[in-house]
Formats: sequence, C-alpha cells, structure tokens
Amino acid sequence: MQEKSVVTNSRWYPSYHIAAPSGWVNDPNGFCFFNGQYHFFYQHYPYAPQWGPMHWGHVVGKDLVHWKHLPIALAPDKPYDKDGCFSGCGLEKDGKLYLVYTGHCQLPEGNELGLPHTQTQCIAFSEDGINFTKLEENPVIAVPENEEIHKGDFRDPKVWSHDGKYYMVVGSRTPDETTGQLLLFESEDLIDWKFKNISARAEGNQGNMWECPNFAEIDGQDVLIMSPQGIEREENKFVNVYQSGYMVGKMNYDTGIFTHGDFDLLDYGFDFYAPQIIQTPDGRTVLIGWLDMWFSPMPENQDGWSCMMTVPRELHVRNGKIFSTPIRELESLRTSKKIYRYVKIDKPKKFKDVRGEIGELVAKIDASGAKKFYIEFRSSEEQKTVLSFDTESGLVQLNRDRSGEGVEGTREVTIKPTKIFNLRVYLDRSSLEIFINDGEAILSSRIYSNKFSRDIVFAPEDGTLNLKRVIFYTLEESFPQPEVK
Repeated sequence: MQEKSVVTNSRWYPSYHIAAPSGWVNDPNGFCFFNGQYHFFYQHYPYAPQWGPMHWGHVVGKDLVHWKHLPIALAPDKPYDKDGCFSGCGLEKDGKLYLVYTGHCQLPEGNELGLPHTQTQCIAFSEDGINFTKLEENPVIAVPENEEIHKGDFRDPKVWSHDGKYYMVVGSRTPDETTGQLLLFESEDLIDWKFKNISARAEGNQGNMWECPNFAEIDGQDVLIMSPQGIEREENKFVNVYQSGYMVGKMNYDTGIFTHGDFDLLDYGFDFYAPQIIQTPDGRTVLIGWLDMWFSPMPENQDGWSCMMTVPRELHVRNGKIFSTPIRELESLRTSKKIYRYVKIDKPKKFKDVRGEIGELVAKIDASGAKKFYIEFRSSEEQKTVLSFDTESGLVQLNRDRSGEGVEGTREVTIKPTKIFNLRVYLDRSSLEIFINDGEAILSSRIYSNKFSRDIVFAPEDGTLNLKRVIFYTLEESFPQPEVK
C-alpha cells in the first residue's frame, strides 16, 4: 500500500487556514451545508507534496472557521476517473449529500481521438456526509456532440436549483483551443441531464479555457465567478499565470444564454485561484479560494505539505462590482487586543505589541498630510513585505522581494483615490491577506518569512500620517495542526 506524505516541519503550516494534513492541495471543491455543518472539500494528492492523481480531501465545521479533518471523500478508483477526481461541487438533495465532479482519464499518445485526456461529469452521494458511493449511472454527462465544443477539456461542474430544476455549468473551450466558454445543462433529478446551450464565450482578452465556474445570484444580480486560463497581461494587470474573477450579468433560463459585462479580478495578489462559493443558510454568499498559484515556488513542499486556502469572504455587488470582506465569524478567533488611537507620525513607526507572525490588523489611516505612505509586514532587518499607497493616483502596490524564501515581485491595483484608508489584514505563518476600504480591493499572497520577522511598520514617504486607529488581535489556532515526523 502506498505511504502517505508526512509533515517534517510545521514552520509555515497555517494556524487558522484550511490545509491538508500532509501532501498536496489545490482547488476548493464541494463547498456546501449539510446536516447542520459546513462541508469543504479540496483537490488533494495525499502521497506527495506535489500534484498527482486527484483525490477529494474533506474538512467539516459548524461556523466556517473551526474545522476538523474527515477521511478522504473521493479517490480515483473507477474506469471513468482513474487518473483523477477533478474539481466540482456539493449539494443536499432528499437528505443526502451529493458531490458532482469531473472524472479525468489520460489517453495514450497517438490515440485515435488525438486528445491527451477525456473528461466526464460524475456523481457520488452520502447519507452520513462521510462515506461516499459513486453512482452506477456514472458518468452522467459526456462532452456534447457539438462542433463548437472541445472534446477533451470539459471540467469543473457547478450545480444549483432554479424554479424546480437543476442547472449545471461546466468549463470548456473551443476546438481550436483559442476561446474559453461556459456550457449549461438542465436536469429534473440530478441524474438525467440535457445540454442547454453554450451559455457564454470569451470575447477579446478573456482567456482560452474557462475553469472552475461558479454561478449565483448575489444582491439580485446574476454573477459568474470563474478562473480563465490564457488571459494576456495588460500592463500591470493580469500578471499571474492564471486569473480568477467574475462577470455580472443575467441568465436567460429559457435560452441558456448568460449576457454579461466585463471580466474583472476578485483578488490582485500573487496567490489566488479557483475560488468556490456557498450560499449559506442565512442568505450570504461566501467564497474560499486556493491561496496559491500554479508554477509558484511553494517552498513548504520540502516539509511534506503544499498549499492552503484563503479565509472565507462574504461577497456583495455594488454598482456592478464585487466587494469582498472577511466573514464575521473570523472575529470569534480574536483572543487579545492592542489598540492605539490618533498617533501622528512623520517617520517610520512600529508598536511593541502590534507584531507577530499570526494575527489580524485593523487600521484606519488619514493620509491627508502625505502623498505616499507604506506599511511593512513581517518586518525585520533582513526581511519585510511592503504595501505602499499613492493617495493621489489610488495606486496600491505589494512587494515581496524581501518576503523570505523563494518569492519576489510586485502586484498592484488602482482604487478610487482617497485620503482615508480602512484596512483589515490577516497574517498567518506563510500568508498575508489584505482587504482595502471595505473590500474594494484585496491582495492575497504567500510569504515565507522567518519566525523572527514580526514587526509591522507604518511610514509616510513624505509629510505626515495620522494613524486614527491601529488594532492588533492575536488569533486562536483554529485549524488542526499536523503531526510532525
């Protein structure tokens, strides 16, 4: 029997973010509510800290911030998913938990289809939310016979109900592999599906493969959240290898056509991909994403594990734009609090008890007296991660050239010019998530600072800065820690 990977060092393992007990993690999967608990699954290879034949890892919790591990939910053990149980969704129906996923099969070179792989949509179900049985009818959907649809790339189903029927979107591309697109299916019972239409297709610089689609109504607006591959860089936007973002529009359920506005990013940091949403029992739309990026250094893999998830975020649509903020349940992790008010500075300033490798920073800053200012996180003489602001242009930049092992570079976003800045920042052992002005912009990134780099430094580049409020919370360790061997 193959031995699972083991964690040999927990120096960068998260304190309150979701990660696997060991091995590899990528896309969020199956995010749903069942039998009074939140279930969250993830793409997982348990036998090494690198990508391999995909399984579904599984955690469960009652409040979206305290989790416990459950056994692996899905493994690639059938002819239709022998090379991987790829991404998908979860939902409750008739007292059972259903997982809808992509079965992935590699094809030998020179095969008659001329494809590297085939992908189909499959279903497993559970009565207890722990043990899952794959349907005998699997696969329930194969690639539609349509000359405008690629025969190989057909993955990542998302299912929802509307007016008594089930609908599924699946990521796809055109046969010439130049244009990403979204396929819509319809069903009465989750088992028998009818192809409805090519619901939407990339226009201009919107990617050559649409992965990980999610569809939901948020604040009365239909929203498609997805992760397109192949978007070309536009100056300092779309800098990551792959992107994750959204389109706001309207789904016509009669025709299956989704009309929409432009594609925009959900997160402007170095590490964010394949987000998945849940619509909670109390009516919120909550998102968790993969807090990593393909082809990144991931130095934690030398310690027996790789990759983690973001904190959960609540989504709202305002004037056609998504704003995302940390969910209120995260406040339950706060254990102690240090607060400073109305501190005016004209040179770099740090506070002796506003520091640490794990914590939450809440700050309100009046920059009326400065054109530019910056904040250093996980700062020491050797290391720092720098967040800088230009108050006149609205340019925000995050630099991690000195953030620790293996990482470098700058990411940026332009917000509405302002002199007042409200920040919430979540620090964990190897991550930084920055929420600016009530979710107008977010930058999420992995950093690999040493345990001695703990200071937070505030500084104007010119003039003066009024730190109207600076609060630092220490946070409870809410995620199970690995057994280190």
